[in-house]
This record gives sequence, structure tokens and C-alpha cells, in this order.
Amino acid sequence: MGSGVSIDDQERKILKERARTLAVVPPTALGDGELIRALRFSLGAETYAVESKHIREVFPLPPLTPLPCVPPFVRGIINVRGRIVSIIDLKSILGLPDTELSPSCSVIILQSKGNEFGLLADEISGLSAIPISSIQPSLPTLTEVRAEFLWGVTAEGLVLLDAGKLLSDRKLVIDETVGSTA
Repeated sequence: MGSGVSIDDQERKILKERARTLAVVPPTALGDGELIRALRFSLGAETYAVESKHIREVFPLPPLTPLPCVPPFVRGIINVRGRIVSIIDLKSILGLPDTELSPSCSVIILQSKGNEFGLLADEISGLSAIPISSIQPSLPTLTEVRAEFLWGVTAEGLVLLDAGKLLSDRKLVIDETVGSTA
């Protein structure tokens, strides 16, 4: 009958381990002042985070439906319980090397003031409580695009993205109607 473990069982084990990792509640106070809760994830070899208040949900990447005539950073769309959500590849925006999609890829749905889209993440690392006082400003040597969406960097090298800026940037919102030119 084969190896004894079906693909479904392996996927279930991976998802349970991810759920256990994400269920760990970070400390609410470290005595260092105000904290933010942020979801850590990897893009290639780098680790990023977004503040959890902008996150609607996180789940394993379902099959993407590609779209014609969209910018290269739009990897496609997915159906999330009847809502069509576009998936943005930050690696393309930040100038990081492109990698193949793998079973560990996830979608982070960001939402704010009516704007919603998914970020493609190579892997989710978990939640962190980060003291605001430990966040250093971004480096002045970063390219304009990278600096635009960066909130700051921690001493450990965790790059904090400004999800509010991502959600409000008109360049990332694809809202065009195809019409006739008659």
C-alpha cells in the first residue's frame, strides 16, 4: 500500500506545527515600554515582519490564478471564501531574487480602510512582541522602494514593514476597468 503516510497526513502535520507555533502568546510587557505584536515571515534569505493589527488572516498558499496585463509584482488572485483577493509578491517590489513557490509558502491577508490584498511569504516564523524602543530607523543606503515601505530594523536584523503604507500605496492597488476604445 505504499509508504503508509499520505500527502494529506503530511500536510496536516505541517499545518498543526504551524498552528502550535503561531498560538504561542508573546509576553505583553517587557518593561521596555510600548510593544507591537508582529508576524514574522521570510522572503528568500531575509526575515520580515508586519504589525498584526493590519493582518486579517494567514493561511497556506492555495493555487493561484494568474492574471494577464498586470504588473509583475501581482502573482495572481485567489478565492477566499467567496472574496477575490490579489496576491502581491514583495520580492518583486523589494528587488529580492525570485524563488519558486514551495509547499511552505503562505498568504498574509492585509486589510485596512477597505483595501485588502495578500502578501506572498516563503515561510511564516511566528508572532513576536517587539519593543518600539528597539526599532531602529531604516538604513539611508536603501533604494527608494525599499525605504518607502520600511518601518525600521531591530538589532536582530528583523525588517519591519509598514503595512499601513503598503495598504495605502496607490501603485499596489490594481483597479482598472478594461473598456473599448471605440
